Amino acid sequence: MGRPRRFNKVQDLEAAWDEYRSRCDNMLAMTHAFSAENSSFISKKLQRSTIYTIQGFCMFAGLSRQAFHKYYCSDERYVDAATRIREQCEVDAREKFELGLIPTQLAGLWMANHGYSTKADTNLAASVPMVC
Repeated sequence: MGRPRRFNKVQDLEAAWDEYRSRCDNMLAMTHAFSAENSSFISKKLQRSTIYTIQGFCMFAGLSRQAFHKYYCSDERYVDAATRIREQCEVDAREKFELGLIPTQLAGLWMANHGYSTKADTNLAASVPMVC
């Protein structure tokens, strides 16, 4: 017998996901710059956003990625919500890449998480569809 589910209703899962997205969109990051005018360093907290990830959501929600896939991606009651979460992670990464919020040298790494590649796929019949 395993641990009980963290979310007993789809609405609870969706509410936690919305909280996580809000947290990602409103992160505060301390930045530092040198002011030649004042000959000193200036520090300031700026609002930044981070990329949504299922792993980050699991850490935020206090459950393992394995539990997320076992309890939510495999259960027909939760599969739509889990699929939307995965799709929102992909769209968020793609939008942040296209807006230049992801450094171009990291874009390939992030987009590879969602099945994109910088290489041409010459064997389309062997392509495997993404699953939750």
